[in-house]
Amino acid sequence: MTKKLHMVQIGCGYWGPNLVRNFLRNKEIERYVVCDNDQRMLSKISSEFSNVETSLDSRRFLNDPTIDAVVVALPAGMHSEFARHALLANKHVFIEKPMAMNTEDARELIRIGREKNKLIMVGHTFIYNSAVRRVKKYIDDGELGRIYYIFSQRLNLGKIRQDVNAMWNLAPHDVSIILYWLDAQPNDISATGRSFLQDGIEDLVFINLGFKSHQSAHIHVSWLDPCKTRKMVIVGSKKMLIYDDVSAENKITIFDKGIDKSLKNDLKHEIYDYARFNLENRVGDIIIPKLDFDEPLKEECKHFIECILTQRQPLTNGEDGLQVVKILEKAQECLEQKRKKEYTIPPMKNYPAYQIGA
Repeated sequence: MTKKLHMVQIGCGYWGPNLVRNFLRNKEIERYVVCDNDQRMLSKISSEFSNVETSLDSRRFLNDPTIDAVVVALPAGMHSEFARHALLANKHVFIEKPMAMNTEDARELIRIGREKNKLIMVGHTFIYNSAVRRVKKYIDDGELGRIYYIFSQRLNLGKIRQDVNAMWNLAPHDVSIILYWLDAQPNDISATGRSFLQDGIEDLVFINLGFKSHQSAHIHVSWLDPCKTRKMVIVGSKKMLIYDDVSAENKITIFDKGIDKSLKNDLKHEIYDYARFNLENRVGDIIIPKLDFDEPLKEECKHFIECILTQRQPLTNGEDGLQVVKILEKAQECLEQKRKKEYTIPPMKNYPAYQIGA
């Protein structure tokens, strides 16, 4: 007989109800408790999910020996603290992204998880998206050829956060997808951003990733854009691809386009003068593959339960979470360095005033 699991979710803010709904789809869960410090939210959860317990006291359930697993869905800066307490209390842990706000805390969680023989799964939801997985297959099968670069945009008007910048809020998705697709770690990381609404909290960030294989990835995230955009463009030597998560029907579009390079007919030996090559545009078919799409969060929650019951490592485990945090931490260092340089520029009032028509 399959063991029935007892779980507690700590935190039930903006994303929390979605986790409750999807975890409760699993018949392997016998008891599900939601903890939050907002009684109004707990009352709302109780009215929507009659089979859920609620409590203002999360510590009580962290120390409850009958609880098998803990779902950490708190603000990002609290993820590692509560995940650490859960692991030390011998619970399996599901942590929403990002896993931690620095690599030291992420490594500590992995160490404790190994010591306690408990699973750590990070909520990189898009890895459980059927479109993202299909793109991964195209890349691995060589359908797109050698990957030149990936350009990602994750934009919207809000939701504005006050605890983290737009990069820590949005970019974990894009970074995790890129690492999954390329199966490689960047050796060159840089970032630039701007704080328009709140000092020291970037609303707009650009991240550049360079890889040893000469591939590159560029990530654009923003809370200040008129349109909701969730798009990734992949340019390969054979074909190009657009993954558009916002599109209801055309999640993936493949373009048989590219630039073909060949020696001119009168040359029969290798020459390094680019002017002696033919560079020709190639334009072929446009393909929109049919996808069997299911809610990624549903698949993610189901996977966590299966991993607990079968004692196997999740697809997005602690090591994967650590790699994402490493990149974001390095990018954050770049943002802070550039911010310090900007503060050293003399204020505009020290410059001569120029007026139109003067």
